[in-house]
Amino acid sequence: MFSRQRRNVLPGFRLTMGYTILYLCLIVIVPLLTLPVQSWELGWSAFWRVVSDARVVASYRLSIGAAFAAACVNAVFGLIVAWVLTRYRFPGQRLFDALIDLPFALPTAVAGITLTTLYAPNGWIGRYLNDLGVQVAFTPLGITVALTFIGLPFVVRTLQPVIDDLDLEIEEAASSLGATRWQILRRVVLPFLFPAWLTGFALAFARSIGEYGSVVFIAGNMPMRTEITPLLIITQLEQFNYAAATAIAVVLLVISFALLLAINGLQAWTSRRLAA
Repeated sequence: MFSRQRRNVLPGFRLTMGYTILYLCLIVIVPLLTLPVQSWELGWSAFWRVVSDARVVASYRLSIGAAFAAACVNAVFGLIVAWVLTRYRFPGQRLFDALIDLPFALPTAVAGITLTTLYAPNGWIGRYLNDLGVQVAFTPLGITVALTFIGLPFVVRTLQPVIDDLDLEIEEAASSLGATRWQILRRVVLPFLFPAWLTGFALAFARSIGEYGSVVFIAGNMPMRTEITPLLIITQLEQFNYAAATAIAVVLLVISFALLLAINGLQAWTSRRLAA
């Protein structure tokens, strides 16, 4: 019996691998390498002086803290939204599902203006919150709200296909064995969803750290209080201080890359543990 050689739709490994490397180099690697190269013009002492300035450090603290808080909020409510959109059928479901992608399609500046209009002290929602002594716009809380808005789709879209693959028979089997709803959620559902859940959290966190358009209007941009790191980068560019701008950008790049690397490692470890 003659064995038939398996034919692939795409060309062979060498050609596709070469194209992949070339594409990644042109689109991702080379542009990112320009950041450390450009900032290297400062020298180590000047580089450290720029990135460790008190105003810059305050912006790091605000950007990372608000991004983490927004990612945590999205991790909780994004899971609930993804579960409802996947497991239940209700009128208007397709409309609600399409609205999840709105932060992707909507220009970030438009989102920022809209959120500022809503949550300003005289806005439609802000006026009532202001009567309760809660100010959202021009505070770190407003920044967190904006980052929550732009980060929600990352969690929902990451979890939806995984929830769809979760077999209902497993939950029914656990229930027939006497497990309560909380036990099913804690021992069956969450372990199965955890790697994807962690990925969605990491994507939302990394995306929020560098967000500019939706935040700059609602932040208020007060130095040492509500000034985000991307705004400092834009300020340095407007002053034609390209080396300082790239130095600050390198710090954000390293933080985002380290975060994604750590999350990917944790995700791989979790997958191996669940498989075992």
